[in-house]
Amino acid sequence: MAVIYVSDPIDPAHLERLHRSHTVHVGFGPDRCDYLDVADSVEAVLLRGEQFDRGMIEASPRLTIIARHGVGTNNVDLEAAQEQGIWITVTPGGNSRAVAEHVFALALALARHVPEADRRIRHGRWGAGKQTLTGLELHSKVLGLLGFGHIGRMVAQIGRGFGMHVIAADPALDEDTAAELQVRRVELPELLEQADLLSLHLPLTSGTAGILGADELARLKPSALVVNTSRGGLIDEDALQSALQEKRLRGAALDVIHHEAVDATDPLSHTRLDVAATENLILTPHIGGQTLESLDAVAEIAITCINQALAGETPDHVIVGPALQTSS
Repeated sequence: MAVIYVSDPIDPAHLERLHRSHTVHVGFGPDRCDYLDVADSVEAVLLRGEQFDRGMIEASPRLTIIARHGVGTNNVDLEAAQEQGIWITVTPGGNSRAVAEHVFALALALARHVPEADRRIRHGRWGAGKQTLTGLELHSKVLGLLGFGHIGRMVAQIGRGFGMHVIAADPALDEDTAAELQVRRVELPELLEQADLLSLHLPLTSGTAGILGADELARLKPSALVVNTSRGGLIDEDALQSALQEKRLRGAALDVIHHEAVDATDPLSHTRLDVAATENLILTPHIGGQTLESLDAVAEIAITCINQALAGETPDHVIVGPALQTSS
């Protein structure tokens, strides 16, 4: 029976499964404990949004694996984990459909002014100024994908279902694959200039941070919509707020913002984004991958990785680990 720490809520059935087989400490709810209080005994961590820094890793002499409940690893000190010979795994594909569908939930809400229409009705204004709620159709529009991994591919598939023309910018996308998937491969400048709906699907790295800045936003059509369900740090939020306020951009919908990693409780207090005063801005609190189906799938993948590592096996979906450290 191993000691496992679960940082945030996961699918209840899978949490119960862990409790039946292991000693489980949780970082949430009435039984919440601070990780550092149990770090000396923890052998595996199932990590969602919590930051897991060098100090936490170095305080964990028995830690074998940190299994991410998702694919982003910007909340883990990968260098420290590698130095300590700890496996870091992710769950690719587990929530791809959920995130892809959320892209279009946000895109349609923007295109059809759903939040503003709802607000007006709640304030007793059923028909007043209805002409200002005239929307856009997605059919025949250009869907531009910045990044073309698991989620980007699924967004492309859904976009084609709407009758959209799909273009993508991703160095890893070759012409043969693009042709097979009915996607036109382009470079970033053309992507920005052609997209009617720009959707971001990149990891947050030193090379992608701020990739959509003031200059890039200026290349977009004034009628363009921007959706980000990846990582908040990809976008210069000051530049985005200015573009929205000055009507140089039709609208933006964000499921992620830059300061989530700093303050998960109130990240808006650290940003210039002003959802209350900006009608063409929609925010959701990083729920793109959060459906009943995806939570089940992601937890299943993460727990499988944990069980593999605890059994002395090389887990699936490794980002960092002892074998990688040895080979470097």
